[in-house]
Amino acid sequence: MSATPRQPRPSVPPGLVVIDKPDGMTSHDVVARVRRILGTRKVGHAGTLDPMATGVLVLGIERATKLLGHLALDSKAYLSTISLGSSTTTDDAEGEVLSTVDASGVSEDAVRAGVAKLTGPIQQVPSAVSAVKVDGKRAYARVRDGEQVDLPPRPVTVHRFDILSIRREGTKTELDVMVECSSGTYVRALARDLGADLGVGGHLAALRRTRVGPFDLRVARTLEKLEADPGLSLDLDSAVATAFPRREIEPAEVVALSHGQRLSAGGFDGTYGVFGPDGHVVALAKDEDGVARSVVVLSPVG
Repeated sequence: MSATPRQPRPSVPPGLVVIDKPDGMTSHDVVARVRRILGTRKVGHAGTLDPMATGVLVLGIERATKLLGHLALDSKAYLSTISLGSSTTTDDAEGEVLSTVDASGVSEDAVRAGVAKLTGPIQQVPSAVSAVKVDGKRAYARVRDGEQVDLPPRPVTVHRFDILSIRREGTKTELDVMVECSSGTYVRALARDLGADLGVGGHLAALRRTRVGPFDLRVARTLEKLEADPGLSLDLDSAVATAFPRREIEPAEVVALSHGQRLSAGGFDGTYGVFGPDGHVVALAKDEDGVARSVVVLSPVG
């Protein structure tokens, strides 16, 4: 009796999966879990979340991994809790406590004044245990190896820093805040700097990312929901149409662009999506010197 032939696993279509990351998992942990759920190795993430953080984590699946380095994720939004009265080695609740001060007497006016100083274009020193590279090595890895890391300040923009509530708990003062900021801004550094400005120290007690670029919690799913109903949050066409300006071209131009030839300029600033007459994305492109060149071809002809 012949053995029943093994059925091939259905191929996974390209697109994005937006995960509502749980507390305690690294971004790499989430990627590994999604690889198992969807049955493909071709999964990558667009920007990490610390293990203690929850919320929006954007993953590229199959050919959509090519999008990850080009997605317009330059604006992010967070809900967070800042604890005033103690500073830590990591500027968040996972680090060792460096100092403890009675912060129960910090006035609301002083807090609001401190927040105002940290709103708008600012120079921010990243946390020493951040993923910023120092001579090719991550800062957190150098700290872990016992090195002293002093990172230079860099320009970031805090578009919104709104105080939602203020709580007094013993010697601590806790703030629930909403932050909208440019990519590269560290919310735990905001907590650190606010505490330092108030003279009591501060650290990030909780962090939830509610939006990355155009992707927010409305399209995010938990890993449990993804496991129960595997599938994409956005297919490749929808992902590009959501994240980039759209340009439509003719069939002959589709062939030319997919073979690396240049087209006439599209008249867009930055990277944009190029779609064929069938509505499917062909490539990401950018205008340079009066012509459009492909940044990455997503749907090669043939």
